[in-house]
Amino acid sequence: MTSEQNNVFNHVINCVEESTGNIFFLDAPGALEKTFIINLLLAKIRSSGKIAIGVASSGIASTLIQGGKTAHSMFKLPIDLNITDTPVCNKKKNSTLAKVLTDCVLIVWDERTMAHKSGVEALDRTLRDIGSSDKTMGGITLVFAGDFRQTLPVVPRATGNTI
Repeated sequence: MTSEQNNVFNHVINCVEESTGNIFFLDAPGALEKTFIINLLLAKIRSSGKIAIGVASSGIASTLIQGGKTAHSMFKLPIDLNITDTPVCNKKKNSTLAKVLTDCVLIVWDERTMAHKSGVEALDRTLRDIGSSDKTMGGITLVFAGDFRQTLPVVPRATGNTI
C-alpha cells in the first residue's frame, strides 16, 4: 500500500474498532486502486469474525467487491426513491437480514456517486429503526466510495438536444 492508502485503511479500521460510527467518502479516480482498499477493509473486518458488507450502486462494480452485491439488492431499497418523501428499506425489524445489519460493523458502498441521495436516507432511517438507535446510520461505520469526475451534470427540464 502507498502511505496514503495505509492512512485511509488505518483510520477506517480504528473507527470500526472504537465503534465511533463515522462516515467516510473515498473519492478516487479508477487508477488509484479504490477497489483494492475496499476489499482490504472488508477482508480485515471479516478476518476478525465481524460482519462487513460491501455493496455497489451498479452490478458491474459489485462484482469487483469480495462478497459484493448491489445496494438495491442488499438493502432492499425502494424502486421509487425519487417519488417517496421519506423512503425506507423494505425489511422487517425481526428478519434475518435485519439481524445481519444490526451485527454489521462496517458498510462499504462503492460507486455511491451514481446512486440517488434518497437511497442513503432510506438506509439511514432503516438502520436507526432496526438498531433502535438515534445515531446516524445506527452507529455503523460507513465508507462511501466513488469518483465525482464520473458524475454527469444534470440539466433540469432539458431535452436530449440540450448542450
